[in-house]
Order: sequence, then structure tokens, then C-alpha cells
Amino acid sequence: MDSTLIFGAVLGACMIGFLLFIRVKDIPKPAPESPFKHLEERKAAIYENLRDLQFEYRLDKLSDADYQATKLELQKDLAQVMAETDRIKSELNGPKPVVVAPPPAPRKNTCPACGASFDKPLKFCGECGKPMGGAA
Repeated sequence: MDSTLIFGAVLGACMIGFLLFIRVKDIPKPAPESPFKHLEERKAAIYENLRDLQFEYRLDKLSDADYQATKLELQKDLAQVMAETDRIKSELNGPKPVVVAPPPAPRKNTCPACGASFDKPLKFCGECGKPMGGAA
């Protein structure tokens, strides 16, 4: 027998064996489709229609009234698509949690009378002159 024929038969047998023993769980899952895909496609189509409309208007293929009416309809469609995109984004993100920061800890060298703070402990406040009870 010819060696290339034997090689081809062995290679074919290996390929068939490989395909028969592939497990479904070994096949990677497809990437999830974006919930915005259809909206992005629709937005791109509307922008293209607006460009075409403006081109045809500049070539005097449309009257001013037809151009304005069609342009307004396309802009309304675009506004709806963008509002739907914003709605889906807000649903996916969910409400943002309100984080309440704890009150700042009182500083060691702060005057109890006026609230002025200093780098080192003082006997009297440098702002209001009241006793602070710090340095002896």
C-alpha cells in the first residue's frame, strides 16, 4: 500500500475519533449577546437615514416641507431609541446605594470652644484664647 494512503486513513480515523468523543460540556459557551445590540443597530440605521435625507435634500430631490417632516420623524425615532438605551442601562446598574460617611473623629488638639485645630497640644486656643487643657 501507498504510505500517503495509510497516513490519510490514520489521520481520518483520528479526526472521526476526536469528533465522536467531544463532550458537550467541553465546548465553550457563546458570548452573551448585548442587550443593546438591537438598539445600537437601530441607532446606526437612523443616523444613516438622516445622512441620506440631508444628501437628497441638498440635491433638491426633496421639498423643504418633506425634508423637515421626515427629519423630525427620524429624530423622534432616535430619541426613543436613546431613551430605551438609558432605561436598560439604569435597570442593569440598579439603584445606587446611599453611603453615609461616619462623622469625623474629633481631633486631639481641637479647641472645644471654637473648633480650631492645631498640630500640637496647647494650653490656650490660638484663635479664641480659651483654655484647652492641653500642654501643662
